[in-house]
Amino acid sequence: MAIWLVRAGSHGEYEQKFLQENRVYVTWDALNLDLAALSERGELVVAMTERYPDDKPKTIINWVSQVWPFGQVMQKGDWVVLPSKLQPVVYIGEITGDYQFAPEGPDPFFHWRSVKWIGEEIPRSHFSQDLLYSFGAFMTICRIKRNNAEERLKAMAENDWKPEPNAAVIKSNVDTTVSSDATDDTSETNLEELAKAQITRLIEAKFKGHELTRLVAAILRAQGYSTWQSPAGADGGADILAGSGSMGFGEHGICVEVKSGTGLVDRPTVDKLLGAMSKFNAPQGLFVAWGGFKANVQKELASSFFRLRLWTQDDLLDQLFAHYDKLDDEIKAELPLTRIWSVALQED
Repeated sequence: MAIWLVRAGSHGEYEQKFLQENRVYVTWDALNLDLAALSERGELVVAMTERYPDDKPKTIINWVSQVWPFGQVMQKGDWVVLPSKLQPVVYIGEITGDYQFAPEGPDPFFHWRSVKWIGEEIPRSHFSQDLLYSFGAFMTICRIKRNNAEERLKAMAENDWKPEPNAAVIKSNVDTTVSSDATDDTSETNLEELAKAQITRLIEAKFKGHELTRLVAAILRAQGYSTWQSPAGADGGADILAGSGSMGFGEHGICVEVKSGTGLVDRPTVDKLLGAMSKFNAPQGLFVAWGGFKANVQKELASSFFRLRLWTQDDLLDQLFAHYDKLDDEIKAELPLTRIWSVALQED
């Protein structure tokens, strides 16, 4: 059995299609040729060179090294790892069918394999850091080989995808060099995702439980709001009240609920915040869910766009980075970060 990383678009735009259709796809545009009919990898190099004449030969070789295994190497019984770009979760599936070619498309969905999702909405925090390094490989499709991944993922599956025990955490050096064969996780690591994962771990260690509310309140103060924070325990429907203007008496009052758990928040839980907004006469609400939201929540609450904002883990991190310089010194001391510049790698 092999473990494969498969991404559903650079921004997760195909994620729901993969999950709802129980399939994984190759998502290169205009790649309408039968991969199973090719006898050698060089034929795919020629075909992709013809379809993408503006791309460099090295880029084409890298793409071929990802697409070729999908049609020629993957097997029934192999597992696929799909890290979500929309929520801080990972999906794991078992390949249940042979490679299929659909010449009618639609573009770019010419190539697919059927999967059974055996691990759904697994919090990223359940995986040790070294596995997350592999999940962050700067590739759309690659094989995950390092750090005994197959055995460890099997053990997690047998334990109902509960967090890996501390004994399973392996301190490994991160190889960010380019492999001559980009079909495995020794290829480039996405440094942005790597840094984000490290910061996420630090926040989870330093701001557990109700302490995450303190971090959210600090971010709101850095944005210019005056805040009131409820003590730990029953909060009466609001973890934070925030107001704009002098002493917080401006027009923009916000009722804030913060959930620090790793589970996905459902619609009824968010609806409770809407009720609390009426209780506290707050015209706007903010729901912060560190573990993310159920898939239907964002769509169903579109009608409340001008009253309610939903922050996932990524949204909170974006706000943290944007306003870090204005945070309280106490928060900065607990969460010491530095800004760096790096060459922006392109996903080949």
